[in-house]
Amino acid sequence: MKAAVFREPGQPLAIETVDDPTPAAGEAIIRVHHCGVCGTDLHTTESHNAPGVDGVVLGHEFVGEIVALGADAPAGWQAGDRLASLPFIGCGRCLACLKGMPWQCAGRQIIGSAEVPGGFAEYARVHLNEAVRLPDAVSWERGALVEPLAVALHAVRQVGRGIAGRDVLVMGAGPIGLASVLWCSFFGARQVIVSEIDAGRANMALQFGATGLIDAKGDVAEQFRALTDSVPDLIIECVGVPGMIAQAIELAPFGGEILVVGFCMKPDSFMPALAMVKELGMKFVIAYDKSDFQFVVDMMAAGRIDADRMITDIVTFEAFPTAFESLRRPGNQCKILLSPLG
Repeated sequence: MKAAVFREPGQPLAIETVDDPTPAAGEAIIRVHHCGVCGTDLHTTESHNAPGVDGVVLGHEFVGEIVALGADAPAGWQAGDRLASLPFIGCGRCLACLKGMPWQCAGRQIIGSAEVPGGFAEYARVHLNEAVRLPDAVSWERGALVEPLAVALHAVRQVGRGIAGRDVLVMGAGPIGLASVLWCSFFGARQVIVSEIDAGRANMALQFGATGLIDAKGDVAEQFRALTDSVPDLIIECVGVPGMIAQAIELAPFGGEILVVGFCMKPDSFMPALAMVKELGMKFVIAYDKSDFQFVVDMMAAGRIDADRMITDIVTFEAFPTAFESLRRPGNQCKILLSPLG
């Protein structure tokens, strides 16, 4: 099959022919219809994190249709079924797997890593324990957004005092920031203000439910007060670069909450004493449960959420290496999807 393969930092992904995957017990092979590019895909291919991933097929934001089933496949699945899958293969027997939380499985493997080839390919291997049916009402393009929407949904579900009626500051308007805006609006936030350095992405946040925008290069606290006549009692950090947590602590009021969703892979520091004297609640969040995937799919199918504007380009293998590299630089791209079927 054809796949986009990472070989070395500083070089574009290579379009190569690799072995077709084969399903183990309880697994399926899917024909990938679309797969989105995530910030962690970009991080993985940077020089500081490159060792051990030569030859890996990345991509974990994928949807597809079943073309082959392994032995002991769960009843009700058959060739042609449409699905979205959590990008994990768990043991299927531990409490975490049985609760739909394969990220917490001690033996889980990550799809789109050196452990299991991912969705930047014509076919991918998934475990049906982690799969969610994709109804016909949800297009393939929308289905490829289930994973990033589930990240933000899982995050906002962790807020201790809930979202309704809150004054929220979302730091960053990348895909996860936009998804966070969408869910804060969905769950009834009073105001959702977005802090972002790129004007194009900031304006996109308005289409996802933001009630105001802040230039992140300016005085964020003052701009927030000017827009809302209040302070952000909930801050969602979606940037993932050093210094953002410290800024969130400075901005937060006494008793405020900070939700750290930005995936920072570099050392960072902040002043614990400042967080302590404000008695802040801080939670670090990653990934999702199967119930998060199902909720996103259900809301898409019911027409209650619309994240289509997040998709700024859909490309084939021929254009994919260049499109992938373009995401390393600020620009008007938000979510690029690979369409392996062309």
